[in-house]
Amino acid sequence: MSHSPTPAPSDAQTTADRSQLAARVPHRWRNLATLTGVTVVDNAEAGLTSTLFPTIARALGLDNGHLGILAAVGRLVSVPFGPAWVWVASKTSRRFALVLTTVFAGAFGIAAGFAQNFTVLLIFNTLMAAALIGGQPISNAVISDSFDDRSRGKAVGMFYGSMSLLTAVLGPLIAQLSNFSDGWRWGMWSLGGICMLAAVGVLVFFRDPGVGASETQLVDMSAAERDKARPSIRSVLALFTVPSFAIMLVSRLLSGHLLIVVFGLQFLVTERGFSNAVASLVLFPFGVGYFLGTFGGGFATSWLDRVFPARGRVAFLQVAQILFAVIAFFGTQFDYGNIGIYGVFWGLMGLAQGLNPGVNRPIVMSVTLPELRGQAFAIFITIFEAIGWAIFTLSAGVLADAFSIQTVFLWVLVILMIVNGIVITALYVTYPRDVRRVDETLDARRDAAVS
Repeated sequence: MSHSPTPAPSDAQTTADRSQLAARVPHRWRNLATLTGVTVVDNAEAGLTSTLFPTIARALGLDNGHLGILAAVGRLVSVPFGPAWVWVASKTSRRFALVLTTVFAGAFGIAAGFAQNFTVLLIFNTLMAAALIGGQPISNAVISDSFDDRSRGKAVGMFYGSMSLLTAVLGPLIAQLSNFSDGWRWGMWSLGGICMLAAVGVLVFFRDPGVGASETQLVDMSAAERDKARPSIRSVLALFTVPSFAIMLVSRLLSGHLLIVVFGLQFLVTERGFSNAVASLVLFPFGVGYFLGTFGGGFATSWLDRVFPARGRVAFLQVAQILFAVIAFFGTQFDYGNIGIYGVFWGLMGLAQGLNPGVNRPIVMSVTLPELRGQAFAIFITIFEAIGWAIFTLSAGVLADAFSIQTVFLWVLVILMIVNGIVITALYVTYPRDVRRVDETLDARRDAAVS
């Protein structure tokens, strides 16, 4: 990776001066916009199959179990491929890895559009997911290097909010393809084309800030000096011994709200009697709600950091889990017979779900060292989230056929999310200590550099 040179650290450089430099990393907003374009494809891939699944099911003779398999395998494949893409980025460059993921994903997405049976669809959908998953941990690591700790909540909120808003617009548009013969194929082909455009965007606009560029203690060091602390297998495994990170991993396994994206439309079609095209109308309010949650949640996190610097993020994350459970109970356990009413509840669920990225990502960033954040997000997003997603979708597909999706939603979207909120309580004790540990380590690195 090539980065702009920075002056060597100096004792004369005041903390205030370094804080200003950390808050103004070059190209940070352009990078954020470019990364949003890459990751929106990943988000669309996750939702496209479920959005068009009723139509795919009719064309290929599939059922709820097949939807569960498609979603689960697409997530499980990220367990080996997420860390693998982070490794590729560390050996080449993050820019090269991002281009590679989107080009491969585009090719596999186009191939999936030609599938004539479930096996072929499963293979290429899985390969597409394996390619796209690299964008998530790499993007989150770049964001942590582009924005200082006080700005990360807002940056992450804008990142996920913009991504969701774009998906909310694309989702209903793509769903309208279900009104045409083989319209789902055009959806897959379109997604493949968008992947290729995203790769071009990275090539033209992305500029890597370098590891640790936004840390106050390291900002005036050269890229070579910041990169001296290289991740090793031992240091990556040591992430599991960080109490707050371990709690966040458990919380990720309990994040049942992810299931609404996979089975939400199928629930409205099969158990509430709406057509695929009509049911897809809830995607827009869900996306708008998610955008408001992520965007507003990011700013709320920044405000809480000033008012309750030690535990504000923890309280916000805990409230988000409980709030989603309450809304999901009223939104899925009663038959309202009107898509407009469901649109309101989907919007509120999107809002509650959207509160999470703007706070859980900054929490992970704050308790891990700069050089380990890519690996930390690979573990957090591509391994533990994937395992939780796979468990939920596979079991939900089977249980939905045996009982009902509504019953599954009660246990996963409501009860499990309340349990998740209770588990997060432990962060009130561990989070302040782990943040101090990271600050002390970075302070020691600076002292060693200027001595």
